[in-house]
Amino acid sequence: MEFLDRIGDAFGAATGVFERGITKVFGSSNEKRVKELGFTRDKDGNTHIAPGSLLDQIDKLAPRYEAMSVDELKQVASGFRERLAKGETLDDLLPEAFAAVRESSWRFLKMRHYPVQLVGGYILHNGMIAEMVTGEGKTLVSTLPAFLNALAGHVHVITVNDYLAKRDMEWMGPVHMGLGLTVGAIQANM
Repeated sequence: MEFLDRIGDAFGAATGVFERGITKVFGSSNEKRVKELGFTRDKDGNTHIAPGSLLDQIDKLAPRYEAMSVDELKQVASGFRERLAKGETLDDLLPEAFAAVRESSWRFLKMRHYPVQLVGGYILHNGMIAEMVTGEGKTLVSTLPAFLNALAGHVHVITVNDYLAKRDMEWMGPVHMGLGLTVGAIQANM
């Protein structure tokens, strides 16, 4: 039995080396997807946004939303819903919606989404999993696809317990309410 375990360990190590080699040559699909959105990191760890990319589009929309009054910002959701009714898609609205959420977050929470968080929001909007470590801003990231998809109907953000549901609703609620949405939290005792 010990012999088979050693063979299994050796095979596992060999396939790991092979997999890392293939990834080094061809790159990973995740890295390619992130790069397509315009987010790159150089060898020194500095991040860059590619001109003309989705992230660049969102950045260029910032002045429009910064110039809006609080009342104008509260009308954003209804304006986007009108555009949806006229045939635009959520993907058409995504850069503007993300820019609006970014501004609302800054105004009401003093938190501004970093480019990597915008990437995470895009990934979630597209039904994929965005893995982030503790402290990278998962809760803030969720405001982006939650707002965008709420424009087309109701959105439910699921948490693991009542405490987090209530905390996140209270913490991120001002972002959504600042854009004209309503929020709530379902608790077990309801």
